[in-house]
Formats: sequence, structure tokens, C-alpha cells
Amino acid sequence: MTTDVSARNNVQILGNSAGPVVMFGHGFGCDQGMWRRVLPYFTENYRVVIFDHVGAGASDKGAYSTFKYGSLDGYVDDVLEICSALDLRDVTFVGHSVSAMMGVEAVAQAPERFANLVLLASSPSYMDRPEDGYTGGFTSQDIDELLDSLDANYLVWAAAMAPMIMGNPESPELHNELEGSFCRLDPAVARGFADVSFRSDVRGRLKDVSVPTLVLQCSDDLLAPVHIGAYTRDKLPNATLVQLRATGHLPHVSAPAETAEAILAYLSRDQS
Repeated sequence: MTTDVSARNNVQILGNSAGPVVMFGHGFGCDQGMWRRVLPYFTENYRVVIFDHVGAGASDKGAYSTFKYGSLDGYVDDVLEICSALDLRDVTFVGHSVSAMMGVEAVAQAPERFANLVLLASSPSYMDRPEDGYTGGFTSQDIDELLDSLDANYLVWAAAMAPMIMGNPESPELHNELEGSFCRLDPAVARGFADVSFRSDVRGRLKDVSVPTLVLQCSDDLLAPVHIGAYTRDKLPNATLVQLRATGHLPHVSAPAETAEAILAYLSRDQS
């Protein structure tokens, strides 16, 4: 079972085998390789677990099904299966973007596995919820149009969206890297994952996160406006909000040192 789960999600274990576990979950259109700039800050002292969501990177593409991965639940089940197969305990789960939503659900379902949660450039709902006055930043019509554009021509969509999501216009090489990552994803998988990412809503689960949580907010993020960080912090039982100087939606790519140092400072808070 361990072999099957590890192969399905291309699980890799790095660093100090005797250290505390830090598990990194990547966002939409990415794979575990997007963490490579921050990993050197952790591997000396931590046991680092990285993986690819099914359909991304070197995961088992044959394991993808629209039935399982048509909602957040399928991805959350995978995260918990990895933890169970490797018998991971006291895990710090670092979730970027939609993986932060998965982290919220995973911790709410199996708090005994986790010690900390880090929500990086996250939002509990990217879609506005006018019925209760919540502003996520995207209307339902916005998301319909985004998905229609993706369906019409995925490569054109990827080229247009990568610079907007990455931000940091002075670094076009980062835009190119993200565009390349998008283009490696099967368009059908990308469409399904985008739908899950933009339509999921874990606001009601924030209250159920019992472990200490670090909310890392970027200063200028198209997908997660500044007010979202404060909202998330206020709805969590035990949360700290840190606003990074970094801009864009992928600070672990554009500002890896600042991102890693903020996480490490949080993890060392009880040692000072």
C-alpha cells in the first residue's frame, strides 16, 4: 500500500530523517518542483515530504478520475492516505493556494496527524458568496468566463494567465516557468482542477482547525486580496497572520528566502 500511494502521488522524502516532518502541497497548475527554491532552507533540520497531486508532475496519470477529483475531497483523501501510509505524525503541512484549502480539510478531519498548518497565498473561497456578504474576489460569472476561456484554447489561456498569477512583471522568466508548468498539465485535468480550486469553499471548516496556523499573505496577490488574510486569521481558533513583502501568488517562487524564513521563524516560536 505504501508503494502504491507513493507512486500515485510521486512522493519524495528528503532531508533529515530524524527531524520533524514538513509536508509541502502545491497549487493549481504546478507540481512539487515549484518548491525547489525553498527546500534547501528545510532539509538540514527537517524531514521534508513533497508530492504531486494526481494529474500533475510525475504522479500516476492513470489514477485520475473526474469522479474522485471532481471535488476537494479526493485530493484531501490523498493527503491523508500519504500521511497514513508513511505513518507521519506531528506534521507541519504547508499548503499553497488550493492546497491550503486541502490542508484545512485534512487537519479538520485528522488533527492527530498534524502539529501545525501553514496557509500560503491562500483563500478559503476564491468566489464571492453574496448570500453572507463574503468577497472572495471572483463572481460566479467571472469563474464561468475563466473556465470558458480555458476550454476555448488552453495554451493561449496559460500564456495569458501565467503573468497575471505570478505577478512580478520585472521577472518574465518566472512567468515563463509558470506558463511551462501549466502547459505540462493535461487540459482536461487542468479544467477540472481549476473548477475545484475556484469553486471550493472551506470557510465553514476554519473553526475546526485545532492546530496552530500561520497565514502567509502576499502584499499584492491577484487571487488572494489582502483582506482575505485577516478574514482567515479571524475565523481560525489559533492563527498568526504574517504579510510578506513578496507580491504575486507564488512567493515560494518569487521570494523563496522571505517565504522560507517566515515559516521557519514560526516553527521555532516555542524554542525562543
